[in-house]
Amino acid sequence: MTTPHAITTLAELEARYAEAGEASLAKEVDHLHPHYRAFVEAAPLCLLSTVGGEYAECSPRGDAPGFVQVLDERTLLLPDRRGNNRIDSLRNIVADPRVGLLFLIPGVNETIRVAGTALVSVDPALIARCVIDGKAPATVLVISIQSVFFQCARALVRSKLWDPATQVARNSLPSNGTILADLSRHAIDGAAYDQTQPERLKQTLY
Repeated sequence: MTTPHAITTLAELEARYAEAGEASLAKEVDHLHPHYRAFVEAAPLCLLSTVGGEYAECSPRGDAPGFVQVLDERTLLLPDRRGNNRIDSLRNIVADPRVGLLFLIPGVNETIRVAGTALVSVDPALIARCVIDGKAPATVLVISIQSVFFQCARALVRSKLWDPATQVARNSLPSNGTILADLSRHAIDGAAYDQTQPERLKQTLY
């Protein structure tokens, strides 16, 4: 398949854009500066990107602010809370340790980008740091920082992400049960899945 309009060289790509400004370059450091640490510790949500096999992936990770712990200025600790047990991100990290994280704070339009490498750890001392309600994560990610900088507000301002007026009613989209019933050709009872989901979610957060 030919793609006549695809950019295939760095020279072609760079010709389409102006040079990065001084501020865009000055904001990047190779460690968690105290200013950036404040953002990380205030964030209840981060997006974790990993590389594996034929493609890259991204998954949300969230908990109370500070759930991503700062071990030192070059190391973060991210607990792997209960999920669907697909462990896609963890499989990827075992095969290729490169990761990226994007930290989001409700009401704040700037985000923090972290790039580095990660390992999947079962160190009892690290796991003990992440226990909530007596429940420990199966593993924790130990993330070695290589780059940190803030992403300007344009994307979140354009998206109006934090504007209550733009919130979408969940029932305006297909339910999880509807999706599962259709994709499984009704081997999964979608109505039953939707009915039990609220309690299931409540019981399996940790």
